[in-house]
Amino acid sequence: MYILMVIIFVLGYAAIALEHNIGIDKAASALITGVLCWTVYVLGAQGIVNFEAIPHFVTEMFFEEAHIENRMELITHYVTEFQILEHLGEIASILFFLLGAMTIVELIDAHEGFAVITDRIKTTKKSKLLWIVCLLTFFFSAALDNLTTSIVMVSLLRKLIDDKKDRWIFAGMVILAANAGGAWSPIGDVTTTMLWIGSQISAGAIIIKLILPSLVCLVVPVLILSFRMKGDVKRPIKSEGLEHYVNPTTNRERNIVFFAGISGLLFVPVFKTYTHLPPFMGMMFSLGVLWALTEILHRAKNLEAKYKLSVIGVLQKVDTASVLFFLGILLAVASLQSAGQLRIMAGFLDSSFGTSEESGIYAISIIIGLLSSIVDNV
Repeated sequence: MYILMVIIFVLGYAAIALEHNIGIDKAASALITGVLCWTVYVLGAQGIVNFEAIPHFVTEMFFEEAHIENRMELITHYVTEFQILEHLGEIASILFFLLGAMTIVELIDAHEGFAVITDRIKTTKKSKLLWIVCLLTFFFSAALDNLTTSIVMVSLLRKLIDDKKDRWIFAGMVILAANAGGAWSPIGDVTTTMLWIGSQISAGAIIIKLILPSLVCLVVPVLILSFRMKGDVKRPIKSEGLEHYVNPTTNRERNIVFFAGISGLLFVPVFKTYTHLPPFMGMMFSLGVLWALTEILHRAKNLEAKYKLSVIGVLQKVDTASVLFFLGILLAVASLQSAGQLRIMAGFLDSSFGTSEESGIYAISIIIGLLSSIVDNV
């Protein structure tokens, strides 16, 4: 059963990496993998869990409250009533945080809030536009997240650049800038968010130590490419339908929601620092405030217009498949952590490369980075 868990995990990850080839969404593969790993673990728990390693307070609790009298039954209860629920608390805090952040971003987008910045881009010179787009993406990604920022900026490129080949180059740089920008912020990428929520990193430390390396990761390729990009971009010709397009919100409403939403996202690290409550609490508070604000702003509008600009309306646009994907992956990883496979892997990497010296840390980081590029960073 111990080896079977690893096999299921590897096969599940292969299905995730090959989602386009096999035609099955990675969220489905992740959920199946997560549940199967825990199922195999609990069925083989008698041969996997070391009874002596179970915390003493847990055995006392089960013996006294659940009236468990034998070790086999206690081990099963330890897995199903203690380990999985302990991990579920950590996983739920990550998922609620992501759900809140994604909802806030979608609410800003529904009000066309990002136009507050993007409408100010007037240049058509390729090199200058490249710097503007990449720097905007870099800092947007730190406040939002790299996936959402990429979607927003690629949508912007359609309004700024008509030539498809030029747009491809800019889109590639947007992806690079979004990943670089998300790396130095605790809320810029799901991986940094997970580490931050798990208290493996602090918001201040990651910003101070990674903002400069992240900026270098962006500036070097942009600098090289800007010397090669000559001339001006051609702006798309507005279609007749766009000329008659009616903005669903006023400029005042758009600005209020944009600045309130961004402020709410930036408030979360401050909230955690001063209250020591989990970050998802701060995110839920920000979402609640923005929700109430939009209800007040649009209370005089008709139901149809109000619905499209409300949290209830934008929840339909939130990428819930990604949330379920994270759930499946985190469940699978949690099962391997509980069963001990991750501890063995960590010991192998430590003994092979060593973590006492910088060279060993760099080697392990490179291996993890290569695996991330093949499979998924989560």
